[in-house]
Amino acid sequence: HVNGVTYDDDRFEPVWEAAEGLGVFLLFHQYAPTTVALRINRYFLDNSIGNLTDRTISFASLIYGGVLDRHPGLTVCLCHGGGYVPYALDRLDKGWDVWPELRGRSQDRPSAYARRFYYDTVVYTARNLRFLIDVVGADRVVFGTDWPAPMTFDDPVGRLETMTELTDDEREQVLRGTAASIFERAPVA
Repeated sequence: HVNGVTYDDDRFEPVWEAAEGLGVFLLFHQYAPTTVALRINRYFLDNSIGNLTDRTISFASLIYGGVLDRHPGLTVCLCHGGGYVPYALDRLDKGWDVWPELRGRSQDRPSAYARRFYYDTVVYTARNLRFLIDVVGADRVVFGTDWPAPMTFDDPVGRLETMTELTDDEREQVLRGTAASIFERAPVA
Protein backbone atom coordinates (compact mmCIF):
# COMPACT_ATOMS: atom_id res chain seq x y z
CA HIS A 1 0.00 0.00 0.00
CA VAL A 2 0.96 3.61 -0.26
CA ASN A 3 -0.24 5.58 2.75
CA GLY A 4 -2.98 3.00 3.31
CA VAL A 5 -4.19 3.02 -0.31
CA THR A 6 -4.03 -0.41 -1.96
CA TYR A 7 -2.52 -0.86 -5.41
CA ASP A 8 -5.85 -1.38 -7.16
CA ASP A 9 -6.78 2.27 -6.68
CA ASP A 10 -7.21 4.02 -10.03
CA ARG A 11 -4.66 6.72 -9.12
CA PHE A 12 -1.92 4.08 -9.61
CA GLU A 13 -2.97 3.35 -13.19
CA PRO A 14 -0.21 5.58 -14.67
CA VAL A 15 2.36 3.64 -12.62
CA TRP A 16 1.15 0.30 -13.99
CA GLU A 17 1.05 1.67 -17.54
CA ALA A 18 4.61 2.96 -17.28
CA ALA A 19 5.94 -0.18 -15.57
CA GLU A 20 4.39 -2.41 -18.20
CA GLY A 21 5.59 -0.22 -21.05
CA LEU A 22 9.15 -0.14 -19.73
CA GLY A 23 9.18 -3.84 -18.87
CA VAL A 24 10.48 -3.11 -15.38
CA PHE A 25 10.71 -5.59 -12.51
CA LEU A 26 8.56 -4.47 -9.57
CA LEU A 27 9.65 -5.80 -6.19
CA PHE A 28 7.05 -5.52 -3.44
CA HIS A 29 8.70 -5.44 -0.04
CA GLN A 30 6.48 -3.59 2.40
CA TYR A 31 7.56 -2.47 5.81
CA ALA A 32 5.59 -1.28 8.81
CA PRO A 33 2.23 -2.62 7.69
CA THR A 34 -0.74 -0.46 8.57
CA THR A 35 -3.44 -2.88 7.50
CA VAL A 36 -3.40 -4.85 10.73
CA ALA A 37 -1.21 -2.55 12.84
CA LEU A 38 -3.68 -1.89 15.64
CA ARG A 39 -3.60 -5.52 16.75
CA ILE A 40 0.04 -6.42 16.08
CA ASN A 41 2.12 -3.62 17.52
CA ARG A 42 3.82 -5.94 20.03
CA TYR A 43 6.12 -8.94 19.93
CA PHE A 44 7.59 -8.00 16.52
CA LEU A 45 4.30 -9.20 14.98
CA ASP A 46 4.26 -6.22 12.61
CA ASN A 47 7.21 -7.84 10.82
CA SER A 48 6.75 -11.55 11.46
CA ILE A 49 3.10 -11.69 10.36
CA GLY A 50 2.07 -8.15 9.39
CA ASN A 51 4.35 -7.92 6.37
CA LEU A 52 3.09 -11.29 5.15
CA THR A 53 -0.50 -10.12 5.50
CA ASP A 54 0.25 -6.94 3.57
CA ARG A 55 1.90 -8.95 0.79
CA THR A 56 -1.20 -11.14 0.52
CA ILE A 57 -3.45 -8.08 0.38
CA SER A 58 -1.26 -6.66 -2.42
CA PHE A 59 -1.69 -9.90 -4.38
CA ALA A 60 -5.46 -9.86 -3.94
CA SER A 61 -5.79 -6.13 -4.68
CA LEU A 62 -3.91 -6.43 -7.97
CA ILE A 63 -6.18 -9.30 -8.98
CA TYR A 64 -9.59 -8.14 -7.74
CA GLY A 65 -8.86 -4.61 -8.90
CA GLY A 66 -8.27 -5.93 -12.43
CA VAL A 67 -4.74 -4.52 -12.57
CA LEU A 68 -3.22 -7.74 -13.94
CA ASP A 69 -6.03 -8.10 -16.48
CA ARG A 70 -5.48 -4.55 -17.76
CA HIS A 71 -1.69 -4.91 -17.67
CA PRO A 72 -0.73 -8.47 -18.58
CA GLY A 73 2.90 -7.45 -19.11
CA LEU A 74 3.55 -6.43 -15.49
CA THR A 75 6.41 -8.23 -13.79
CA VAL A 76 5.73 -8.27 -10.04
CA CYS A 77 7.69 -10.07 -7.34
CA LEU A 78 6.18 -10.51 -3.89
CA CYS A 79 8.89 -10.83 -1.25
CA HIS A 80 8.88 -13.35 1.57
CA GLY A 81 7.44 -16.06 -0.64
CA GLY A 82 4.38 -13.95 -1.37
CA GLY A 83 3.37 -13.80 2.26
CA TYR A 84 0.39 -16.05 2.84
CA VAL A 85 -0.52 -16.21 -0.87
CA PRO A 86 0.42 -19.88 -1.48
CA TYR A 87 -1.59 -20.91 1.58
CA ALA A 88 -4.57 -18.63 0.87
CA LEU A 89 -5.22 -19.48 -2.79
CA ASP A 90 -7.86 -22.14 -2.13
CA ARG A 91 -9.75 -19.86 0.25
CA LEU A 92 -9.49 -16.91 -2.15
CA ASP A 93 -10.85 -19.12 -4.93
CA LYS A 94 -13.72 -20.32 -2.75
CA GLY A 95 -14.66 -16.72 -1.98
CA TRP A 96 -14.49 -15.84 -5.68
CA ASP A 97 -16.82 -18.78 -6.45
CA VAL A 98 -19.30 -18.11 -3.64
CA TRP A 99 -19.63 -14.32 -3.99
CA PRO A 100 -19.61 -13.39 -7.68
CA GLU A 101 -20.81 -9.88 -6.84
CA LEU A 102 -17.56 -9.30 -4.91
CA ARG A 103 -15.13 -10.31 -7.67
CA GLY A 104 -14.28 -6.71 -8.40
CA ARG A 105 -12.79 -6.33 -11.86
CA SER A 106 -11.04 -9.72 -11.91
CA GLN A 107 -11.72 -11.97 -14.85
CA ASP A 108 -10.67 -15.27 -13.25
CA ARG A 109 -10.18 -17.02 -9.93
CA PRO A 110 -7.22 -15.81 -7.86
CA SER A 111 -5.29 -19.07 -8.31
CA ALA A 112 -5.30 -18.48 -12.07
CA TYR A 113 -3.04 -15.46 -11.44
CA ALA A 114 -0.57 -17.13 -9.05
CA ARG A 115 1.97 -17.82 -11.81
CA ARG A 116 1.71 -14.23 -13.04
CA PHE A 117 3.76 -13.21 -10.00
CA TYR A 118 7.28 -14.01 -8.87
CA TYR A 119 8.14 -14.86 -5.27
CA ASP A 120 11.42 -14.84 -3.38
CA THR A 121 13.00 -17.59 -1.28
CA VAL A 122 12.75 -15.80 2.08
CA VAL A 123 10.42 -18.35 3.68
CA TYR A 124 12.90 -19.69 6.30
CA THR A 125 12.27 -23.42 6.07
CA ALA A 126 12.82 -26.03 3.41
CA ARG A 127 9.25 -27.22 4.02
CA ASN A 128 7.79 -23.82 3.10
CA LEU A 129 10.05 -23.37 0.09
CA ARG A 130 9.06 -26.82 -1.14
CA PHE A 131 5.39 -25.87 -0.77
CA LEU A 132 5.89 -22.58 -2.60
CA ILE A 133 7.62 -24.34 -5.50
CA ASP A 134 4.91 -26.99 -5.59
CA VAL A 135 2.24 -24.28 -5.83
CA VAL A 136 3.82 -21.83 -8.32
CA GLY A 137 6.79 -23.66 -9.86
CA ALA A 138 10.53 -23.08 -9.47
CA ASP A 139 10.47 -20.83 -12.54
CA ARG A 140 8.44 -18.29 -10.52
CA VAL A 141 10.75 -18.28 -7.48
CA VAL A 142 13.79 -16.00 -7.28
CA PHE A 143 16.69 -15.98 -4.85
CA GLY A 144 16.19 -13.60 -1.93
CA THR A 145 18.07 -12.69 1.22
CA ASP A 146 16.07 -10.01 3.09
CA TRP A 147 19.40 -8.27 3.65
CA PRO A 148 19.99 -5.90 5.46
CA ALA A 149 16.87 -6.57 7.54
CA PRO A 150 17.39 -8.35 10.85
CA MET A 151 15.59 -11.47 9.59
CA THR A 152 18.13 -12.22 6.85
CA PHE A 153 20.02 -15.52 6.54
CA ASP A 154 23.68 -15.94 7.51
CA ASP A 155 24.43 -17.94 4.35
CA PRO A 156 21.47 -17.64 1.96
CA VAL A 157 23.18 -19.40 -0.97
CA GLY A 158 24.61 -22.21 1.16
CA ARG A 159 21.21 -22.73 2.71
CA LEU A 160 19.64 -23.38 -0.69
CA GLU A 161 22.59 -25.44 -1.93
CA THR A 162 22.19 -27.89 0.95
CA MET A 163 18.39 -28.28 0.88
CA THR A 164 17.74 -31.92 0.07
CA GLU A 165 14.08 -31.04 -0.55
CA LEU A 166 15.03 -29.37 -3.85
CA THR A 167 16.05 -31.12 -7.02
CA ASP A 168 19.26 -29.97 -8.70
CA ASP A 169 17.19 -28.39 -11.48
CA GLU A 170 14.98 -26.52 -8.99
CA ARG A 171 18.02 -25.31 -7.07
CA GLU A 172 19.64 -23.98 -10.25
CA GLN A 173 16.36 -22.36 -11.32
CA VAL A 174 15.87 -20.61 -7.98
CA LEU A 175 19.48 -19.50 -7.54
CA ARG A 176 20.06 -18.30 -11.11
CA GLY A 177 17.59 -19.35 -13.78
CA THR A 178 14.47 -17.44 -12.80
CA ALA A 179 16.28 -14.13 -12.34
CA ALA A 180 18.18 -14.64 -15.60
CA SER A 181 14.92 -15.24 -17.49
CA ILE A 182 13.38 -12.09 -16.02
CA PHE A 183 16.29 -9.78 -16.76
CA GLU A 184 17.11 -11.18 -20.20
CA ARG A 185 13.67 -10.27 -21.57
CA ALA A 186 13.34 -7.28 -23.82
CA PRO A 187 11.05 -4.49 -22.59
CA VAL A 188 7.49 -4.47 -23.88
CA ALA A 189 7.09 -1.94 -26.70
